[in-house]
Amino acid sequence: MRPLQAALLAAALLATAPALHAQAAPKARAAAAAPADFPGIGRGATAKEIQAWDIDVRPDFKGLPPGEGSVALGMDVWEGKCASCHGIFGESNEVFSPLIGGTTAEDVKTGRVARLTDPGFPGRTTLMKVSSVSTLWDYIHRAMPWNQPKSLKPNEVYAVTAYLLNMGGVLPDDFVLSDRNIAEVQKRLPNRAGVNTVHGLWPGPEFGGHSKPDVQGSACMKNCPAEAKIASFLPAHAMDAHGNLAEQQRAVGAQKGLNTSRPGSAAPAAAPKPAAEAGTAAAVALAQKNSCTACHGMEHKLVGPGFQEIAKKHGSRADAVAYLTGKIKQGGAGVWGNIPMPPQSLSDDEARLIAGWLAAGAAKP
Repeated sequence: MRPLQAALLAAALLATAPALHAQAAPKARAAAAAPADFPGIGRGATAKEIQAWDIDVRPDFKGLPPGEGSVALGMDVWEGKCASCHGIFGESNEVFSPLIGGTTAEDVKTGRVARLTDPGFPGRTTLMKVSSVSTLWDYIHRAMPWNQPKSLKPNEVYAVTAYLLNMGGVLPDDFVLSDRNIAEVQKRLPNRAGVNTVHGLWPGPEFGGHSKPDVQGSACMKNCPAEAKIASFLPAHAMDAHGNLAEQQRAVGAQKGLNTSRPGSAAPAAAPKPAAEAGTAAAVALAQKNSCTACHGMEHKLVGPGFQEIAKKHGSRADAVAYLTGKIKQGGAGVWGNIPMPPQSLSDDEARLIAGWLAAGAAKP
């Protein structure tokens, strides 16, 4: 009887399959159909595709996924994935603005950061300005870390958000932030009362705003002034402060860049030290191959100083080649700022070739 029962069951499933498919097909076809406004162009997004993009978290915390993360876990994630750009304590560095600072325990009580209106404290940190915890959570979730956005799991995002607020004195060391208590945390945010919705830029009364514009104006119909011609300019003393702008612009398009060189403003160029053109090309190629140019511009600072700035500072040393070779091999910080340069894994000959090129003036190939 078992084989017969199996055969009957299989026949029943085959008989019901078309009906099940017929019920599911309209939904699938509707999802894949072209939008009504644009017949024959594209198709509607599927539920799965929409879900991948629909990750925003509103100020009322709708859209927040379930999860939790402790301050302690946040510190571990922070030091591994965030501190290199934003500093160990959120103080950031020479590239990014600070995240933490400028808030007080009194701000946590009042919900309004007093230093935002203090002319003696011009600094602006993220925690001073942000008015909703959802903004922190949402931005960290969708954009951080910058080289791997959306790679943090929800629990890690809760933890990093908790650690940020802990560094700002908002949450205690043993706090665990979750989707269940984040609304209570919102009540402790230093600038939670710092948003005004009563203005014409807000969409309407549902959030306390209104549709009346902030300003009133009318078209000029008589005694109108002549059209002004506006152009930017640099004062004479600043013309060549950052080199010739015309040489720093791309060669196509309307934005050619003003020629900001001043005749006689530059110091007479020193006699070039012996360095063959072939050696220059080899040194530049080696610097590009080892990603030195990701942090150093040819003439001016990117993350670290420009090559020609290094040449100007150290090229006159008697031991310039040996000194620069050591710096390339060992790395260091403090000479040009707080951002460290890690040790470079070049051979001694390769490091000496780049050092010789720098000591000779860092000429362009």
